[in-house]
Formats: sequence, C-alpha cells, structure tokens
Amino acid sequence: MCAARGLVQEVGVAGFSMDRLAARAGVGKGTVFRRFGSRSGLFAALLDEFERSFQQEVLSGPPPLGPGADPLERLEAFGRHRLRFLAERGDLLRAAEADLRGGQDPSADFARMHVRVLLRAAHVPGDRDVLAFFLLACLEAPMAAHLAGVRNLGADRLGDGWADLVRRTAAHARR
Repeated sequence: MCAARGLVQEVGVAGFSMDRLAARAGVGKGTVFRRFGSRSGLFAALLDEFERSFQQEVLSGPPPLGPGADPLERLEAFGRHRLRFLAERGDLLRAAEADLRGGQDPSADFARMHVRVLLRAAHVPGDRDVLAFFLLACLEAPMAAHLAGVRNLGADRLGDGWADLVRRTAAHARR
C-alpha cells in the first residue's frame, strides 16, 4: 500500500500501472493481482485508507469537522472537506468506481448517518433522510468534477456554495 500511495502521488492515476507497482514494491505482478484483484480494486483499497482517516477525524478529530462544534458548522466542514478530497482525489475515486459498484458502500452509509445526525442535532425540520440524500448528492464525485472542470469552479467556491446550501436548509430551524 505504501508503494501504491507513493506511485499514485508521483505519476497520478493516469500514469499508474500494476507493472510499475510490482516493480516499485519488489514483488511479482501476480502477487499484486492476487492481493487486489484488479487496478480498480487497488484504488478502492487506497480510498478505503483515506475514508478510514476521514471517519476518524469526523468521530474524534478537532472541531469543526470533529465533535465540539455547532452541528451546522460541522456539516459545513464535512462538505468542504469532501469537496477538497474530490478536487485532490477525484481521479482515484473514478478509477476505483468499477470496484465500488458491487453493492454495499460503507463510506456512503457513514456519510448518510452522519449528515442525518447533524441535521437532527441542528433541529432541522422535515424528512432528514431525504434531506441527507439531496445534500450528499451535491458531494458526489461526478457532479463535483463536472462543476470544477466544465464550469471552472474550484473546491473553495464549491465549498462556499455548500455552506450556503447548509445554512439555507437549516434556516427554518433557527427561527
């Protein structure tokens, strides 16, 4: 995994190959395929590492992403963090997509639960399951990549839009 992280950092997803990884790690190509199954499987494993680190920050890291901040501040920080991640690692996410389509997605389940909890803590009225669904749709990789690339919007501008959407969604709760 260290060799894979380093190689992705060095040459990006487009320049990554299992042959290069095997050479960098000092193992045979078959060993790499037995461990990860495919190129997208390897990228999914890398994403899992990033996701575990993110979840740890959300559960016990410093505010505003972690506990101790106002729920809406945490929700804003959550979206900003996710948009920065997509700007930096969206290519990795798209490359892993084939492996991630297989059914359950624990990271998506975690995100939905976290957003619902924050909406409830902020006393946002309405169907919080549906609100969480729509809010999280704004943070999906294809949408963010489209907006950042085609519309030439950066992660900071998208983050400001996310924060505005969160405040508007919760406006009725603050009255």
